Amino acid sequence: MTKMGDNTKNQQLHHHQIFDVSVDVPPQGGSKCFDDDGRLKRTGTVWTSSAHIITAVIGSGVLSLAWATAQLGWVAGPSVMLLFSFVTYYTSTLLSACYRSSDSVTGKRNYTYMDAVRSNLGGAKVKICGYVQYLNLFGVSIGYTIASSISMMAIKRSNCFHKSGGKNPCHINSNPYMIAFGITEIIFSQIPNFDQLWWLSIVAAVMSFTYSTIGLGLGIAQVAANGNIMGSMTGISIGTVTPMQKMWRSFQALGDIAFAYSYSLILIEIQDTIRSPPSESKTMKRATQISVAVTTLFYMLCGCMGYAAFGDLSPGNLLTGFGFYNPFWLLDIANAAIVIHLVGAYQVYAQPLFAFVEKTAAQKFPDSDFIKKDIIIQIPGIGPYNLNLFRMIWRTAFVIITTVISMILPFFNDVVGLLGAFGFWPLTVYFPVEMYIVQKKIPKWSTRWLCLQILSVACLIITIAAAAGSIAGVVSDLKVYKPFKTSY
Repeated sequence: MTKMGDNTKNQQLHHHQIFDVSVDVPPQGGSKCFDDDGRLKRTGTVWTSSAHIITAVIGSGVLSLAWATAQLGWVAGPSVMLLFSFVTYYTSTLLSACYRSSDSVTGKRNYTYMDAVRSNLGGAKVKICGYVQYLNLFGVSIGYTIASSISMMAIKRSNCFHKSGGKNPCHINSNPYMIAFGITEIIFSQIPNFDQLWWLSIVAAVMSFTYSTIGLGLGIAQVAANGNIMGSMTGISIGTVTPMQKMWRSFQALGDIAFAYSYSLILIEIQDTIRSPPSESKTMKRATQISVAVTTLFYMLCGCMGYAAFGDLSPGNLLTGFGFYNPFWLLDIANAAIVIHLVGAYQVYAQPLFAFVEKTAAQKFPDSDFIKKDIIIQIPGIGPYNLNLFRMIWRTAFVIITTVISMILPFFNDVVGLLGAFGFWPLTVYFPVEMYIVQKKIPKWSTRWLCLQILSVACLIITIAAAAGSIAGVVSDLKVYKPFKTSY
């Protein structure tokens, strides 16, 4: 084990020198190893960006879509999905135009969502954006820990049902599974940065297709077995639920669908991995087109087939709510794919938060060896690994905290709806719209300005309704809940 010596300090000095003169370097030309900002050449493409987006988007959200469609019915359910896909695509193209300030090819780069807000809007909005974005990333990490433990337990339960012929109720405590997921994430959290995650994202994207396809296939088989399509035009019928429950659940369904599409909070960070030319915003628009189209197709199929198979009784999580019992081995494969996917998705969401805390700590304590010094370790078969003590301790602590909170609050559907509502309007709609207006100098009260503001206000109303529905769901869960004692 050797500590970093003077040689590395010289390299860092050289890096700073490059950074300092980068203004004079032509953006697309010059060094083969460094980009126009003095950082190592970015290598991302349309396909790696699409993989990152699909990994982030087709997450656990897809599994609650049959339940969401059941609350809204055959007319409103698919319509709301299409509406959210359009809003997400449109506002993502607005946001991708804000990666570089002033000029999309030569302007100054914004490395994070917060940087983009700082250079376009400034003031208190930067702090508000930071709080909302990083709190949301923290919340998503908790949501994914809960979802993965439910899938691991579903594997154990389906095998238990199979062995006992359905006679044993097979109640299982969720805590050991959350701890196992946490330990896995502690290991993966040591990957230093987003750029080195591409392989994990591609594996995770393949897994998300695997379980979505199995869910879809089982839905089609169930519809064939039923001999008819379940469900109604207006969703779950009054009588099965009270009128008040129907309203709250419809609002919560809006939150679930909004969450199923949200990835704007990491869009700029993904865009910062893309190589140029062509300009990063062009590549990102193409990646957004591909990933939102693929996602919408999957969502429509999974949500609608799940509803067609189970009607009013659609479970909150299609593959673990035991709508399906057989073939049990296929359910096990699907749930294993969910767990592998969530391992990757957790990292895609946690890395921007890790980077933010590490960068802030380095700025606050510039002379601290604990924060800045890397220890080079030779790993057989992999090569040298830069171990940073601060990074290791902080990231491990973060994973432990998210795991403990997941064990205290394990009601998945309501947590998902609340997260979707909390992050959807500010991060997916409000900030992209406001930044785009500033960047393109759109005059106040012009037709375009009015249309953008109407879009923003409409999405705010949806967000408030979805948040209210989810809070009502959490309140009803808390009535029958004991901390750390959750079993399924």
